[in-house]
Amino acid sequence: MNMAALYSEHLENLLANHRGLMQKNGYDTLLIPSGEPVGIYLDDMDYPFKSSFFFRTYVPLTGLPFSYLIIGLSGKPKLVYYQPADYWHTPPSDPAGYWVEHFDLVVVSEQAQIAEHLPKDDGKLAILGGQNSVTTRFSKSSHNPEKLINEIYWQRAYKSDYEIACIQQANLLAAKAHKAAENAFREKKSEQQIHLAYLESLGVLEHELPYGNIVCLNEHASILHYMDSSSHMPEKHLSFLIDAGATVNGYHADITRTYSHSDGEFADLIQAMDKAQLACIDSIEVGKSYVDLHIETHLRIAQILKDFDLLDMSADSIVEAGLSNVFFPHGLGHFIGLQVHDVGGHFADQTGVIKSPPDAHPFLRLTRIIEAGMAFTIEPGLYFIEMLLRPHKSGSYCNAFNWEKIDRLKPYGGIRIEDNVVVKGNKVVNLTREAFKMND
Repeated sequence: MNMAALYSEHLENLLANHRGLMQKNGYDTLLIPSGEPVGIYLDDMDYPFKSSFFFRTYVPLTGLPFSYLIIGLSGKPKLVYYQPADYWHTPPSDPAGYWVEHFDLVVVSEQAQIAEHLPKDDGKLAILGGQNSVTTRFSKSSHNPEKLINEIYWQRAYKSDYEIACIQQANLLAAKAHKAAENAFREKKSEQQIHLAYLESLGVLEHELPYGNIVCLNEHASILHYMDSSSHMPEKHLSFLIDAGATVNGYHADITRTYSHSDGEFADLIQAMDKAQLACIDSIEVGKSYVDLHIETHLRIAQILKDFDLLDMSADSIVEAGLSNVFFPHGLGHFIGLQVHDVGGHFADQTGVIKSPPDAHPFLRLTRIIEAGMAFTIEPGLYFIEMLLRPHKSGSYCNAFNWEKIDRLKPYGGIRIEDNVVVKGNKVVNLTREAFKMND
């Protein structure tokens, strides 16, 4: 894989697209700050820094604060690269890599030097990203102009071959770390020990993950965003759910797997959910609504609920009554790329008009029509969440629930299986399954 060639093509097309949008919206310059660290109130420490996703669209620099991209209508973009002389912290290394030749680089060692390299503050300059100590001085320029930024968000849904390669490499790293985590579970480690095994396999610190790992043993899997990573050793290792990713050049993988420690009913349920998830992916087509994909998945999960005698109703009736939401309360997935939940998922068109999810499925993060070049996750779930089950113990459908079996499965928490897929032409490529096969 020639990443230098892929990046060169990516940048050429990106510049052409953004310059077209600049001219269309009356701007001749873009100023994109990488961002600044956020200090903890009344302390001398900062929160972990991650550069702006606008900045990372152009350069694979995830941890470079106080730096700026300046993009005109022609020529090379300029990168003001902040490299302080610092013995308190590790300073950024010298600019290096396949991306360097594509920029006019200006290396500065003091923040006071930055201003002399920035563009004029006029009505033809647009600033993209968060406000900081430098950009607040620009009073005449437009900050995140809505029309321009919505069109940029719309285009972000279509990934270049370079971006797909980065997400693919992130999946390879994450799959390897997932296997290390599964091995730790099989060895009956604690959640914290499993989490540390994942970090060690990736060779990263916690703040370098794309998001906080969700590492759940047993009933903790029923908490959708469980982050506690307990050091306490449970009496029994029944089940294990891990939602964890990796980052390459600022692009993310987001993978979830669920395991049973022994054969039996819950292991069978995992297999059924795995088949349903793959069937969902097999049904992806260009021109199909992601909303329809989500609703079809509810029918698949409803059939599992019936087949496993958890609900004594037909699959159609389960969905019509809203009972599948009790077991599958979140959305099927989301765009993925420079953000774990990439922008533009609810856009109806490039103007930013919102296409909201159906009232019955308010947490669905993606409502777009599926098109070539899109990368997104598919992550159905089936959980035993007491808060959602409790109202139905005396509700209209209380007798349809097999409460004895549900109570037996509650200690296992739940199941989620998540893959990252990309639509290439009319073909759907499952980056996650490929990554796991390559790590066998």
